[in-house]
Amino acid sequence: MNTERVVIVGASDNPERYSYRALLMLRQHGHEVVPVHPKLAEIEGIAVVADVSLISGPVDTVTMYVGAAISAGLQDKLVALKPRRVIFNPGAENAVLAEALQKAGIACEETCTLVLLNTGQF
Repeated sequence: MNTERVVIVGASDNPERYSYRALLMLRQHGHEVVPVHPKLAEIEGIAVVADVSLISGPVDTVTMYVGAAISAGLQDKLVALKPRRVIFNPGAENAVLAEALQKAGIACEETCTLVLLNTGQF
């Protein structure tokens, strides 16, 4: 099993949200998860980071669960973080941000993290 460090932007403690389901499934697949939410302290016993700029160390994947209105302000922070790729889940698409990230050498995908995990393509 190839484990990766995965940042979840828009993490939620609501079991009905896809970002919550992704957190659980990523852990089940052995990945280290770093949930990001400005108002939550922890989710399922995992400390939540208030802002992307507070994350240090290598990150393989950032999976986005926030709309373009929020993600537009994350461009510089994501470029500084230097993940290998950013996944824009359904409803989180942001073509302008994706183009800027790709110019910075960061791969971008418009897909669903849950589907990738369920089909062994993550």
